[in-house]
Amino acid sequence: KLAESVALGRRIERVVCARDEIVYDGVTGARFRRALAGRTVRAVGRRGKHLWFELDERPWPLFHFGMTGHFRVRDVAPLKLASSGKKPDDAWPPRFTKLRLVFGDGGELVMTNARRLGRIRLRDDPLAEPPIAHLGFDPLLDLPSTPDLAVRMARRKVTLKGLLLDQSFAAGVGNWIADEVCFRARLDPRRRADSLSRPEVGRVRRALGEIIRRAVAVDADKTRFPRTWLFHFRWGKETDARMPSGDRIEHLTVAGRTTAWVPSRQRGG
Repeated sequence: KLAESVALGRRIERVVCARDEIVYDGVTGARFRRALAGRTVRAVGRRGKHLWFELDERPWPLFHFGMTGHFRVRDVAPLKLASSGKKPDDAWPPRFTKLRLVFGDGGELVMTNARRLGRIRLRDDPLAEPPIAHLGFDPLLDLPSTPDLAVRMARRKVTLKGLLLDQSFAAGVGNWIADEVCFRARLDPRRRADSLSRPEVGRVRRALGEIIRRAVAVDADKTRFPRTWLFHFRWGKETDARMPSGDRIEHLTVAGRTTAWVPSRQRGG
């Protein structure tokens, strides 16, 4: 929504690229500037954690934010799912800016990436080329039916948490979403994906769809997430963390990621 509000239908007058051979993947800043300068943004597309601009000429810019990337516009604070305790950056352009786009009407859009885990690419056809071509289903755009999802999960001899985080299985599912799905589906995140029954797969599907749709509907504003969600109580690895019901929240490592779960509700490990 933020990118569309600033970029859609507007002509890119100026492109400023930081020197960063990690974030700029397979393209130099000079090449990127030539591809975007003078072009008009006709549409904004998204699949999973990847977003691209459809310009009036190809190639098109493709963005992946990593864990710390953001699009920023003036006087709008960046989205934060969990408080970092740090004072917001009021400078313009912000620290860690990797790309700055200036539009014909004077509007600006920048991409920041503090930990350099994001990527900026050029693609002639983003959906048909890597990395998007290697992604799994998008839970918002094409969530499989329960029977189809059961077949896909039966092929995977990994933990449920690990499977949910695998972008080649489900595009766009991050760590907190995977934990929320397991919590809402009442399943131990350590369960083998191929061990789930058809009703359990149905619970995973329902939870995944509901969580993604709700997050999108409220523009990922954490204050508008349901108070019953594990999300509000999972952070910080507190030893006495509990749900409002009094159920204890525990933290462990599953698939290499910190995992919050509620053992009294999530059984079958």
